[in-house]
Formats: sequence, structure tokens, C-alpha cells
Amino acid sequence: MSYDIKDIKLAKKGALRIEWAANNMPVLRLIARRFAKERPLKGTHLACCLHVTTETGVLMEVLKSGGAAISLCASNPLSTQDDVAASLAKHLKISVFAIKGEDTKTYYQHIKSVLAVKPDMTMYDGADLVSTIHSSKPKVYGNIMGGTEETTTGVIRLRALANQGKLRYPIIAVNDAQTKHLFDNRYGTGQSTVDGVIRATNKLLAGSTFVVCGYGWCGKGVAMRAKGMAARVIVVEVDPLRALEATMDGYQALPIKDAAKIGDIFVTTTGDTSVIRKEHFLLMKDGAIVANAGHFNVEIDIPALEKLSKKKKRIRDFVDEYILKDGRKIYLLGEGRLINLAAAEGHPAQVMDMSFANQALSAEYIVKNYRSLKNEVYKVPKAIDEGIADLKLKSMGIKIDTLTREQKWYLSSWEMGT
Repeated sequence: MSYDIKDIKLAKKGALRIEWAANNMPVLRLIARRFAKERPLKGTHLACCLHVTTETGVLMEVLKSGGAAISLCASNPLSTQDDVAASLAKHLKISVFAIKGEDTKTYYQHIKSVLAVKPDMTMYDGADLVSTIHSSKPKVYGNIMGGTEETTTGVIRLRALANQGKLRYPIIAVNDAQTKHLFDNRYGTGQSTVDGVIRATNKLLAGSTFVVCGYGWCGKGVAMRAKGMAARVIVVEVDPLRALEATMDGYQALPIKDAAKIGDIFVTTTGDTSVIRKEHFLLMKDGAIVANAGHFNVEIDIPALEKLSKKKKRIRDFVDEYILKDGRKIYLLGEGRLINLAAAEGHPAQVMDMSFANQALSAEYIVKNYRSLKNEVYKVPKAIDEGIADLKLKSMGIKIDTLTREQKWYLSSWEMGT
């Protein structure tokens, strides 16, 4: 086992924080018990490119209990929790390559270190790992039976590969599971993004004008939480259906050029590039705050902001002050990287319980079914999705009804009418 982390002495603190997360992840604990008995991943080497957080630490324990050997690197240069990386290296003997704040060169070197083991399966968040694989020689991916992807951004990239006929092994889109995007994206991203903005700035949201760019599940969650803290929320969209939905949900929908003039805080949640650009910076108020909740730091045109500025300084942790040539100040949070992990701790364990349950069970599904899978992007099987929801309800002490025999017949028939 080899590793590249900040400080192995942080392992004790990391272990305690992973334990705290595990206490709030009952579904994964149940899966871990079964995995320990059945060992469905025995003999499988997983290359994982994930945010190295306490919740990921719990997932690593579950995968290892199932018999998997694991190599882990970060899926974002700012998302690693160094004490967690230390604990995984010391206590679980996992090859971890992750340091919070690592530069781009180190980031990709860590990805290559994970791939050096010639994995049987990949598990990632954002698809940087799979992009590296697809630009590599066949010897890197020749043994891979399948993989899983957890983010909207990553699934978009993988579907593009599949549509071009260039995807080299089957992928399960964990992000598309109902128990992932309905909860992780809406409630997890919503709460943790606002948490990251507040931790970085200590700003009062009440009374502010809060601009959310993108009204997918992540944007809905961010808008909901900002509204809950008494901000005036404006939604920027390009999709007419989502813009209409935002309006019906009580928000004001505006083009970004109009929102730029009145916004106090801007958060991008689109998964696309150059959402906030030069022309928008030129319209912003003095003191405007700009942050990103998407996976990559491309949604905010940072090079354009650099060119518009005469001076830049780090004024607070995770807050860069850009002084424009006309004297106005714009504040960029977390270097434009996903703010919930750059400045805060990411999603709460309760919601990651379902997301990572999808990861673990999808890995098991691949091991059992990879011979019949084509090089396509698949949805999480419905039985897995519904099973996770059922386990979560049981862990919360919630009971629900089941259909009677008559109701099942009625729903599957056509004969009965008025």
C-alpha cells in the first residue's frame, strides 16, 4: 500500500469524524453487514475518484467489507478533508492520493497513481478519472468490467462519450437514481451550498438578493434554502419549462444580464461553462459575491475576471477580492470550485447515506452482471433504487401502505370503467 496525503498524524481525528458520519448513515450500515457476510466484491480492485470526506470514508469501509481492494484519489483539488485521508490510509490500509489544495499537476498525478493498479472497476464523481482512462492506452482500461458515476456533470460527459461510440466500458449513472438526485442534489446541495457561502463570508442572507443560475435539482435546493433564510431569490434559466417552474415556485426569473445588475450573491448550479462572463461582471454592484456549486470551476469565467481586475488578494479563507479597474470589488468564493466542499463539509451524512448506498449496490450489480452489459450509460436498476428508499424509511421509523390484490389488478387492467 502506498499513499500521498498531507499528514498521517491526522488519522485519529479523521477516524472520529468518520464514526460520527457512520452514526447518521443507517442504510450503508445495513449494507455493510450483508457485504461482510456475502463478500460480493471479493477479488475486485476499485479505482475511486471521489470527494474525500467523512461520508466517503464510510463508503470505503462498506466496499472493503464487501471484499474490494481500493485505491482512492480526490475528484476535486479543494474537496479533500485531510484528516479523513489520513484515517483511511492508516486504519483501513487504503491507497489514498489526496491533499486539500493540491495543484492541477498533483491532482492528475494522483489520478494516474490510482489507475496504476489496473482496476477492475471505477467509481467516480465528475468523470475526470474516466476522461483520463479514455485518453490512455488500452492497457489501462482493458480489464475494467464497469463503473459508476455520481454527478450530473459526469453523466453528461459520459453520455457524450457513449453517443459518439467512444465509451469503452459500461457505466451506471448513480446520479440518475431517484434516491440520489431527488435528495442529494436538492436537499444536500441546497443546504451545503448555502452553508459554504455563509462559512466563507459570514454574510446575512436575509434581505439580500440571491441569484441562482440553473434550476435543476441542485438549483431548486439552493433556491429553497436561500428563500428559507429570507433572501430574495432570482432564478436564471435557459430552459423555458424550468423558468416557468421557478416562477410558479414563487421566484423571479430573469436573464443573467438583468440579474447581474441587482444581485448581491450569485451561485451557479448548471454544469455548463461560462455562465457568468465578462459582460456580467461589468454590470455587477460593488461588493457582489460570486460562487459555484457545480463540479468544475468553469461556470464562472475566472480568466475574464482576472483580466478585468487591477488587483487581487485573499481577504478571508476561501474569499478572493478582485478590484476592478473602475474600483468596484467582486468577491469570488472557493476559487470558483464547488463551494459546499471548498469552504464547508459537503452534504450531510443523512443524504449521502442514500447516494453512497446506490454506489455500493451498483458496484455489486456490475460484478454480477457485467458480462451482459454493453458499453453504454445505464440507469440504476429500479429494484435497487426502491430498495434503498425502503431501507431509508425503515431506518427513520416510517411505515407506508402496500397495494391490495384488487388495487394491483386494477392498475394492470383495462376492463373496469365508469
